[in-house]
Amino acid sequence: MNAPFATALAGWKASPKNKLAWPLVPNVADVDSAESMRIAAGVLDVLDVPKDPGGPLEQAVCDHLRGALPGYGTGHDWLIRRGQLITGFDQYAHLKEVHALVRASSQLRISIGMDYLIKPDVTVGLAGVRTGTGLPPLHAAISCKWTIRSDRVQNIRHECLQMTRHRRGRQPHLVTVTAEPLPSRLASIARGTGEVDAVYHIAFDAMAASVTEHANADQADAWREVTRQRRVLSFGLLADTLASR
Repeated sequence: MNAPFATALAGWKASPKNKLAWPLVPNVADVDSAESMRIAAGVLDVLDVPKDPGGPLEQAVCDHLRGALPGYGTGHDWLIRRGQLITGFDQYAHLKEVHALVRASSQLRISIGMDYLIKPDVTVGLAGVRTGTGLPPLHAAISCKWTIRSDRVQNIRHECLQMTRHRRGRQPHLVTVTAEPLPSRLASIARGTGEVDAVYHIAFDAMAASVTEHANADQADAWREVTRQRRVLSFGLLADTLASR
């Protein structure tokens, strides 16, 4: 009999270096032991744990916002979902027509591409708001990244830039939620020219304490930079920000 909390604790994590060169490894495995990795992976398969370390974070963000936002008494009917295309929102409804034209033309597919069809990890829409398209406006698009890597930074920036360029109407709040522990990696997404409005850290207070005690000078400087400039914020402020916009 498995412990009732086994699936809540067991999972996958990113691993830049391991015996089998897997991009994701079981969080209980010894990455220097191929047998440990294979057996642990089998355990996760039997437990039906999804091979997606970001998935639980996305769901946790959804659950938190669904519980928190109605309590602000804004009068909004919040639509909080995972993995919804932006074409389902008022500001981006026109991209459906664009997509139909692009699909019908190989020349347009080459010239324009199809990277405007963005599916944010979490979307926050506003139901009951009258719009010209009859679709709800997109209030916020949230990218959930358990950790930060250079390829993820580029993807986040690109998607936010596309949503800014292609919108017709009000700009949604474009943010990232992460658990990344290295300040220099947080800085890599927090710095820039405003493609991302802010980065919200799920363990902000614990990070501040740990950086003070354990970080070297460069990492401590990076943490001070991004927090003092309010580029990295506590996750506890996200609902406040969305409710006040």
